[in-house]
Amino acid sequence: MIKIIKDKDGFYQFILKSGNGQVLLKSIPFNSENETDKTIRDIKSLKKSNGKFFERRTNTDGKFLVELKNSTGKIVGASGFYSSEAGMENGILNIKNSLEE
Repeated sequence: MIKIIKDKDGFYQFILKSGNGQVLLKSIPFNSENETDKTIRDIKSLKKSNGKFFERRTNTDGKFLVELKNSTGKIVGASGFYSSEAGMENGILNIKNSLEE
């Protein structure tokens, strides 16, 4: 499920949630709802690209996270931290499945 929110500063952001309501990914802030919608459509069109739009990262504490890129390679969102690489890979599968809903 994808939910669009408007923050107190007037920026828009989308939040990608799993079927049970867990937050899988939060987007960067966008200036308009239209720009947010365009980005959502763009990433949904990429869901069949074998995950090439996911950037896997590890922070200095050894935690894993996923950054989501659009079709131009710009990072448009990031997951929370995972304690294991397997957890991160499972998170990617959940993100892909949520994009199909």
